[in-house]
Amino acid sequence: MSQAPDMSQVPATPPGPGRRHLTTLRADCARCVGLCCVVPAFARSADFALDKPAGRPCPNLGADSACTIHDRLRPSGFPGCVVFDCFGAGPVVAAGALGGQDWRASPAAAGAMMTAFPVVRALHELLWYLDAAVARPAAAGLRHDLVTAYDQVEALTRLPAAGLAEVDVDGVRARVAPLLRRVGELVAAGTPGPGRELRGADLVGARLRGADLRGADLRGAVLLGADLRDADLRLADVIGADLRGADLRGADLTDTLYLTGMQLESARGDAATRLGPDLDRPAHWTTPSRPAPVPLPTPSSRPPAPPAGRTTGARGARAGRRPR
Repeated sequence: MSQAPDMSQVPATPPGPGRRHLTTLRADCARCVGLCCVVPAFARSADFALDKPAGRPCPNLGADSACTIHDRLRPSGFPGCVVFDCFGAGPVVAAGALGGQDWRASPAAAGAMMTAFPVVRALHELLWYLDAAVARPAAAGLRHDLVTAYDQVEALTRLPAAGLAEVDVDGVRARVAPLLRRVGELVAAGTPGPGRELRGADLVGARLRGADLRGADLRGAVLLGADLRDADLRLADVIGADLRGADLRGADLTDTLYLTGMQLESARGDAATRLGPDLDRPAHWTTPSRPAPVPLPTPSSRPPAPPAGRTTGARGARAGRRPR
């Protein structure tokens, strides 16, 4: 891809306190046209009950662009769909790059959808992190830079499909990542916990029950199936951490930095798991049915610690990469 547009040319708005954009950074299926059911590819696995190539509508997608099994995705073999989060990108693409056109009837609209949705979704994930960083009191000295970066990334999401095709998403991530890392450092500096350095660590199946992980750097850590029951993860930086199958029952996540709904949906928890006000408790955490066991990889198949600039997402390829 070519270089991203010059973000320095996008005018910034004055900084403001707190999380300002939660509404626009949440999925809103009622304002979308089923983009996440068409654009990504599915591979038959524990996450999806069937194979689906990219660009082909899922057979469960209705004519009204709504999922016909939305209320029973997990028992129907589609937990991957529950975990996926577009961070509000769907409505933006539907109204912007598609211009209200029906992708079913217009080949041009279908092409624009395939181009725009992955890019806007990746940018919206960055916006989620930036918005979370702005809300941190420890980052008050960086607020102007954070809000400026937010406005610059948001401006990219408003480009037409042809412009979005030229956006270097990795380049945008690289520009934002140092700022997000600095916020994590500032937050950890004021934490009474040990602030453990676990960035990119292989913690598959780790026994961390009751661990004091306040202020820990868990960026890109692989916590597949880890036992985090009753662990204290307040102010820990978990951007890009893989929490698939992790046991968060009773854990304290009330102030965890950069935590997303995708990470929670991919993990196990219960009514005793403490969450902040910005995140919803996954429905399967309180459902009385026994959760399906999560197979742990053998030592030979464990994923390596992610290299610089890459992290293991909550659901592999569909989850994308996170700024490090």
